[in-house]
Amino acid sequence: MTLDALRSLVLADEALQMDLACIEESDAFVARMVELAGPDLTALEIAAAIRGDPAGISRLAASAPNAAAWPSRHWLPVQAVGAAIDWAHFAGAPLAESFFTETARRAAAKPFNRLFRHVTRFSDFVENAEAEGSLVPDGFIFHMSRCGSTLVAKMLAALPGVVMVSEAAPLDAVVRLGTPEPLKAMVAALGRRRAGDETRYFVKLDFAHALALPLFRAAFPATPWLFLYRDPVEVLVSQMRMRGTQTLASPDLSPEETCALALAEVCEAAIDEMEKGAGLAVNHADLPDAISEILGHFGMACGAAEHALMAPASRRNAGSPATPFASDAEAKRKSATAAVRIAAETHLAGPYRRLEAFSRRRPAAPSASGRQPRR
Repeated sequence: MTLDALRSLVLADEALQMDLACIEESDAFVARMVELAGPDLTALEIAAAIRGDPAGISRLAASAPNAAAWPSRHWLPVQAVGAAIDWAHFAGAPLAESFFTETARRAAAKPFNRLFRHVTRFSDFVENAEAEGSLVPDGFIFHMSRCGSTLVAKMLAALPGVVMVSEAAPLDAVVRLGTPEPLKAMVAALGRRRAGDETRYFVKLDFAHALALPLFRAAFPATPWLFLYRDPVEVLVSQMRMRGTQTLASPDLSPEETCALALAEVCEAAIDEMEKGAGLAVNHADLPDAISEILGHFGMACGAAEHALMAPASRRNAGSPATPFASDAEAKRKSATAAVRIAAETHLAGPYRRLEAFSRRRPAAPSASGRQPRR
């Protein structure tokens, strides 16, 4: 049996794919492949094919499409490069890491995904989109950056039946196209019911995706969304310590001003949509207590049972779950430089006040303990 014939055999059998994709060790995987292929393929030949890309680096380059249809439900898009969508089999693994890219990288490095590639031409990906078997999104999470979006995502993900997709690179690729159909196809592909018991689906976007809010509203007019924001000085201090790719310095402006302008643009985009009567504004200072209102906004109950499930996530550092949460707001304000304070006041004070006005229009929701949200 040739490698092509072996590929056809495996990709025609969903149960076999799951069995093979769960194998972590290369030697065990090669042995299983030899067993399936028979005498025509040797262990050395199969091992060589796997070793050709040990870290999944080839997924960063454009791949030749080899299929028109979507693969079986346990595959998710992991990369959109050029005019092709590259998929990986996730072997039932939940999207448990803070960011989709982390889980996708782990999946792509497995022997199964290094040997078997499923690549669809972009036009085929959109044309053959399979809405059946995918969840309709229950909510979109937009944010100002460094303001609790990962915390909210972690808390929602702690609830049973929830699929949380966080800042997925393939989604960013279709957002940049600016048309609804590719966005709808990618959201459906990322929200597939892989385990079968999923009931809720949320998508946390990259902070710059707030600029595409009209696109999301056009593609998903019935889906509620929220915008998280934070004291501008605190956000700028965080950005100056570790810059996001969308806030890199301009040669004509200071780093502080460049960053503040980018953040202001994102905030203004959210405000523009809120002025149309949509969206929920939530200040980072109100977290985690505001989760009750967030769940209500997304059409979910939030009683004692839900709070108990989410509580462990609220007590951990969202970006580094191994460490306990400790508020750094005061320390950030104290460490702010004069340049940070000037940039915050010049470019972000106005948008912040307008977001606060939207936030104050909503009734304060008590936490499970009866405490009012922090301000």
